[in-house]
Amino acid sequence: MKFARSRSVGALIATAFLLASCSEAGEEPTSHQTSHFGYAVNSSLSTANAASLKGVATEAGLLAARLYPAVYVQGPSGQMIPNTDLASAQVLPGINRQVIYTINAEAKYSDGQPVVCDDFLLSATAAQMPGTFNSAVPLTSQIERVDCVSGSKTATVVFKEDQGERWRYLFDQGTVLPAHAIAAEAGLALEELNTALHNKDAATLEPVARIWNEGFQLENFNPALQVSSGPYKIESVGEFGEVKLIRNEFYSGDQAVEEEVTMWPKGSDLNAIATAGNLQIADVGAWENEAWVNRDDPMSPYDIKEEVGVLTEQLTLGSAGVFYSPEARQAFAACVDQQAVAAASSRVSGIEVPAVAVHSVRHQNPVVQQLGDLPAQHLAVDTNAASALAGQTIRIGYDGPDERKAAMVEAIRVSCEPAGITVVDASAGEVSLSDLSRTIVSEWGYEQYAEGTLDAVLRAVDPNREYGSANSLGSDPEATRKTEEELWTEVPSIPLAAQPRVFVIDRTVGNVVVNTDLSGIGWNMDRWSRSED
Repeated sequence: MKFARSRSVGALIATAFLLASCSEAGEEPTSHQTSHFGYAVNSSLSTANAASLKGVATEAGLLAARLYPAVYVQGPSGQMIPNTDLASAQVLPGINRQVIYTINAEAKYSDGQPVVCDDFLLSATAAQMPGTFNSAVPLTSQIERVDCVSGSKTATVVFKEDQGERWRYLFDQGTVLPAHAIAAEAGLALEELNTALHNKDAATLEPVARIWNEGFQLENFNPALQVSSGPYKIESVGEFGEVKLIRNEFYSGDQAVEEEVTMWPKGSDLNAIATAGNLQIADVGAWENEAWVNRDDPMSPYDIKEEVGVLTEQLTLGSAGVFYSPEARQAFAACVDQQAVAAASSRVSGIEVPAVAVHSVRHQNPVVQQLGDLPAQHLAVDTNAASALAGQTIRIGYDGPDERKAAMVEAIRVSCEPAGITVVDASAGEVSLSDLSRTIVSEWGYEQYAEGTLDAVLRAVDPNREYGSANSLGSDPEATRKTEEELWTEVPSIPLAAQPRVFVIDRTVGNVVVNTDLSGIGWNMDRWSRSED
């Protein structure tokens, strides 16, 4: 439904723009006259909460990166850039690593309220209580506690013994949300929320968790709740899912160059939007499918950048239902042909991407070449081993519609069919990891089961952030191999292939720097600058 409506809005915008242009002193509209700065992403733009189960399944970081910036921003070369506009970090070594976060004295939200340690405490605690909050930030399992006096500008994170090597990947884009606004929505004072978070008081936190999880979804945009700490804030969400961003005048860093940016979700009629002059940057699945992009047209205003991305596309498997046991997950992994899946992705995108058989490090990390035959073992198809799952049906979903991902699922269907396993493409638009059949472990260690509509979700992940068991920076072959062996035994997910990325960039826009990370090309959106001609 969203796809059809989005196509309609593009036509409406084009028509309205052309009529307005013609009415001005009888002037003829030009093909590149612009009224809105448009940025299209290959995401449904469902939520600004990148730590929620919906956020991680729909790449919410593409939107959230400039609303709720990370403590460390990952640059286009993989460098971790300290974001001192938000906070600075000091590491105290020891058996229990400690990281002291000193929040910028000037850091405020777009409602004028200060960024405080309660925001960091909420971020960590919400992630450590996935059953209550429906969250997914695996690295927080390495945290022992967060020390925070309510309202303070200092938060100290204490890690479990010999843990926390990947601490720079914590407090990532879209995960440090406004605790004061959430508390107010729940009818709590900030100090009361702080106490409940420290105590992990599930009863008190239940309404907080509901607001944290659902309140940042954009279908019911609440401006009092979704206040921003970044250079942009959301002004409005359009009828067809477009998100209008405007400058956050309270931002502690340099003000954004462009006063406003409209982000368009996947399924929008980009041809109509571009024809109206309202599309400057696009992150698309394949440029050949876009009628508005013609690489051979000398008058085209666009450059095309094709990249083998740093993210890994994987199947995140359910932990209940057909995939309750590790043996069942191992059997399914045995029939998945990553080479065929990568070939299908490459064919549709036009970018040759490699198959991937490692979980915990990025596919281009040199350590992969030092893991011996381990990756090759898990690239091979073993129909006999997979036949242990014969007779089962596996439902795979993804953030759709997506022709490339549909082709990837079809490749999995073909390779698993000889083992007697039926693979079904169950994509139906927006997706969430909450759609999976899951085993939820309570704070007291009890298992609960949630019956879902899916058995696996196809999504892009950053291996540096994805696994709580990973405790090296990917430079230690022995530690990496040990982690990989554990993950291939447990099989919470099946790595498939590198993510292809296609960016279409208007030549009149400066300071655009391609980035294939979770925040995408919009990682420095506030520095984009459009020339007048």
